[in-house]
Amino acid sequence: MNIDALLASMTPHTYNNLRQAVETGKWPDGRQLDDNQKAVCLQAVMLYQAKVEKSEQHMTIGAEGEIVQKSKSELRSELKENETIARFKQDDF
Repeated sequence: MNIDALLASMTPHTYNNLRQAVETGKWPDGRQLDDNQKAVCLQAVMLYQAKVEKSEQHMTIGAEGEIVQKSKSELRSELKENETIARFKQDDF
């Protein structure tokens, strides 16, 4: 299977399952991933992030396979634009 066919067949649900498996080292049913499975799943997750998801996270994989990191000022700017900053006072806790 080539990369384009792999990405075309990968649903967001499949991507989330693979990402969780890579993060936890286990399949959703609790079985451990072996080293080869971890490597293949990680590659699939990185491909999906780069080509499909185009994530706006602090660190992600770019379309050319490079690691993309955003600066603090870029993150602040995005947060201000999206108005997703939550501010709490010490008294709130």
